[in-house]
Amino acid sequence: MSRIAEVFAKLKREGKKGFIPFIVAGHPDLETTVELLVELANSGASVIELGVPFSDPMADGPVIQLASERALQHGFGLKAVLEAAAKARQRTNIPIVLFSYYNPLMQYGVVNVIRDAKEAGIDGVLVTDLTLEESDEFANALRAKELDLIFLVAPTSTDVRLQAITLKATGFIYAVSRAGVTGEQANVSAAAENLVSRVRKCSDLPVAVGFGISTAEQVAKTWTYADAAVVGSAIVAEIERCAGAPDIVQRVGNFARALGSYLGK
Repeated sequence: MSRIAEVFAKLKREGKKGFIPFIVAGHPDLETTVELLVELANSGASVIELGVPFSDPMADGPVIQLASERALQHGFGLKAVLEAAAKARQRTNIPIVLFSYYNPLMQYGVVNVIRDAKEAGIDGVLVTDLTLEESDEFANALRAKELDLIFLVAPTSTDVRLQAITLKATGFIYAVSRAGVTGEQANVSAAAENLVSRVRKCSDLPVAVGFGISTAEQVAKTWTYADAAVVGSAIVAEIERCAGAPDIVQRVGNFARALGSYLGK
C-alpha cells in the first residue's frame, strides 16, 4: 500500500477528512519551500502538493501564475525541486505529490524524473495537461516505481471518461470543482458535490476536491461530501503576502491551521 493510500485509509478508519495544501516550489525561494513543506506537514496536512513552476501554466489563475513567474526567476530546474523535496522528506513522512505540467517532465526525461522522484521521496505525480489517451508510458513507468498517478476530473467529464480515468488512477482522484482556472472564489461550485457522487459510482478511490477552496468554511463544506479538500491559491497568496518576513514559515503554518479549524478531520 502506498503512503498516500495509507493516509486515506487511516483517515477513513478515524472518521476524519483530509487537508491538502498546494505550494509552488521556489516561491519565494527553494530554502523556504523546504521549511514550508515541513511546517505544512506539522500544520495538519494529510498530503502536500508541490507545484513545479512552469512558464505557461494554462490551468492556473493569476495567483499561481505570479508565483511560478517569481520562482522561475531563480533559474533552477526540476532537479532542484526534487532535491528540495528530498530535504523535506528527511523531516516528515507526510505524502508529497509532484504537481506539474508535462513539458518540464518531458524535458527531464520520463524515466529519469520518475527514478529521481522516487529517490527524493515523492509519493505520486499529477500532470495537469497529460491526457488519459497519452498516459500509458507515464503510468507504466510510475507503476514500476510504485508511485501513484493522480488524475484530474471535471464537471464536464462524461461518465464514460470518468470510468476510464478511475481505472488508471491510483492514490486518489482530484475532482476539479468547476470549469476554468485555479483561484480563490466566494463560493465553491455546487457542481463539485455532484461530480464527487458520479466519481464514487466508478471507483472506491478517495476523492479530493480543489479549485476555488479558500476559506475554513469552504473546507468544512467540502468535507461533507468529499474525502479531502485541496487549497492552493489561498495558501500561495499568503506566501506572497509574507514574502520577505522573517516569520514567513510560521505565518503560513498558522494560516493553514486556520483553514483546517473546522476539525471534522
